[in-house]
Amino acid sequence: MVDRTSGRALARVVGTAATLMLAAAPVSAQSPDAVAQFYRDKTVTIIIGSTPGGGTDLYGRLLARHMGKYIPGNPRIVPQNLPGAGSIVATAHLYSAAPRDGTVFGSALAGAILDPLMAAGTRKYEPARFSYVGNANLETQVCVVRRDAEVKKFDDIFTKELIVGGSGPGSALLLYPLFLKNIFGAKVKLVAGYPGSREISLAILKGEVQGTCGLNLSTAMAQFQNLLSNPDVHVLVQEDIAPHAALKKAGVPLAGDYLKNDQDRRVAEVFYVQSQINRVFFAPPEVPADRIEALRKAFMATIADKDMQAEATKASLELDATTGEKVQALVAKIYATPPAIIERMKKATESN
Repeated sequence: MVDRTSGRALARVVGTAATLMLAAAPVSAQSPDAVAQFYRDKTVTIIIGSTPGGGTDLYGRLLARHMGKYIPGNPRIVPQNLPGAGSIVATAHLYSAAPRDGTVFGSALAGAILDPLMAAGTRKYEPARFSYVGNANLETQVCVVRRDAEVKKFDDIFTKELIVGGSGPGSALLLYPLFLKNIFGAKVKLVAGYPGSREISLAILKGEVQGTCGLNLSTAMAQFQNLLSNPDVHVLVQEDIAPHAALKKAGVPLAGDYLKNDQDRRVAEVFYVQSQINRVFFAPPEVPADRIEALRKAFMATIADKDMQAEATKASLELDATTGEKVQALVAKIYATPPAIIERMKKATESN
């Protein structure tokens, strides 16, 4: 279970006023019967913004297997992978090309939700306009490193080079290593361009790279058997400002404890908020409000489903859900971050 006592949960970022912010979906007065009639005999597609086998894929397919029975009308649900650019391809598709009728929603890496905040140039989409269905798990990002690497403990990373694998622009597996390098002063050498986390994990086991950073703990647990006692790899650090209970008990250090000053801590608090939206599901803008409400209710009911929970446990996937309404407020809060903090974050994730 995740340690919430330090305020790592949404209350740390979202106040009571933020939860009352305007949701993206327009108002609709249709009845529940109308929603059931709409979804009956329909196929709902979940767009998964990653390659098969990664954490985003595993959560998306798990949800697809169980959610149909909780949506009024019991539609068939089909997962569809649309990888590319750290989920930016899928997110842009959901924003500009997907039907806005409730028959399509998707999941993406948190970096894709933050990308328009930090990227230069014209935004491809506006994350605050999406209708958020929910978040399946509050995540902790970790660095997973080969045991034969010279970097044996996190303190070593400031004096010895660590070669880590990364994926495409905007992904956590690219941004987190850069953040460690630029904010913490870690000696990280990044080898980018891998399609996704699964491919990087295989590269670690083959010895192509020494590790990866920004990997969701649930993904690490699924891809490396018996993670905390694995003979080939170990968890080098928790990349957050508040600890995960099991990692804390295992003695894995917390990156937040190494922050040098208050300014860096403020930047880290915003950057690490990604842990709150790393298993996020969202629909395109302007989906009718009654259908968004139905999807949100179905999402939370699915997370509580005993069969869903049993399958998640078997696959080493944690479930700690956040409602769509709270995620909606969180994203709105993120996009109200002061410009000075945003500029510091941009510099902290630039490749030198």
